[in-house]
Amino acid sequence: MSAEHLEQKARIRLALLSISAGAVLLGLKFWSFLLSGSVALKSDAIESIVNVVAAIFALGAVIFAGQPADKEHPYGHGKIEHFSAAFEGGLISLAAVFILWEAAKGFYYGVEYKQLGLGLAVNLVAGGLNGVLGWFMLRQGRKTRSRALEADGHHILSDFWTTVGIGAGLIAVKLTGLRWLDPLMAVTVGLLLARTGFKLVKESSQALLDMEDPDTLEKVLATMNQVRPWDILALHEMRTFRSGRYTHVDVHMVVPEYYPVRQAHDLCEAFGLATLKAASIEGEVHTHVDPCARLYCDRCPADCCLIRKAPKTADATFTLEDATALGPT
Repeated sequence: MSAEHLEQKARIRLALLSISAGAVLLGLKFWSFLLSGSVALKSDAIESIVNVVAAIFALGAVIFAGQPADKEHPYGHGKIEHFSAAFEGGLISLAAVFILWEAAKGFYYGVEYKQLGLGLAVNLVAGGLNGVLGWFMLRQGRKTRSRALEADGHHILSDFWTTVGIGAGLIAVKLTGLRWLDPLMAVTVGLLLARTGFKLVKESSQALLDMEDPDTLEKVLATMNQVRPWDILALHEMRTFRSGRYTHVDVHMVVPEYYPVRQAHDLCEAFGLATLKAASIEGEVHTHVDPCARLYCDRCPADCCLIRKAPKTADATFTLEDATALGPT
C-alpha cells in the first residue's frame, strides 16, 4: 500500500473522529444550556451544531479530494478542500447571526437561570475536550496537508477559546449577580465567530482564485537554493498555486546553451523532483527550459566553457525578485 494511500486513509479517519467527537460535545453543550438557562451557553451550543455539520462536509471533501487526476480534472480534485473551508466559514458566519439574535433577546427579556453552576461545569468539561480535539485536528491537518481538516481544527480551537471566555463571564455573573453580563458574553462570542468565518471565507476564496502564496513560494525557492546543481544557472517567471494538498510550481530554468535537449530536460526534471522531496511538498514542478544565451556568464561557474563572454563575478544564489521576474527577451 502506497504512502499516499495510507495518508488518505488517515485523513478520512480524522474526519470521522471530528464528526463523532463533535456530536458528543454538542450533546454536552446543549445539556449545559438546558441545565442553566444561560443565553451565553446556548450560543456555545449553537456553534457546536456548526462544528458537526462542517465536519460532515469536510469528510466528503477529503474523500473527493483523494481521487486521482483524470481527463476532466487534470490538476486533480484538491480544490474541493478550499470549497469545504469556505463553506465552513459561511456556516460560522450564519451561526454568529443566530447567536447575536439570541443575545439581543437576552438583553430585552432578561435571563432566568436554573442550575447555573452545574451547567457551567458541564460546559467547561466539554470546552476542555474541544480544545484537545481542535489542537489534534489542526496538527494532523497540517501533517496530512489537508486544508479541510486544518480549517476544521481552527474552528474547533476558536470554539474552545469562546468556551473559556463564556466560562469566565458566567463565573463573574455568579459572583456579582450582574445578569446582563450573560448576553454580553453571547455578543462577544457572536462577533468572534463572525471574524473567524470571514477569515476562513477570505483565505479560501484567495486559494480558489489561485492567488500566490508567498510562504509557499519562499519555501520552494529556499529549497531550490539548497539542492540546486551548478548548471541550473537562473530561474524566472516562477509561480505556485495550491490545489488542496497539492502544490503546483511553474518555472523557467536556464541551462548552458550547448546542452543537448535530452540532457537539459533530464537536468530540470531531476531538479524539480529533488526540490519537492527536500521541501516535503506533495505536488509537481512544471519546467520550461531556456538556454543561457551567454547572458549569465557572471554567475556561471563553468570555467571550462569555451563560449563564455565574461568571468564569474556575481553571487549565483536564486533570489525571489529574479525568480518571479520575466526572463530576458
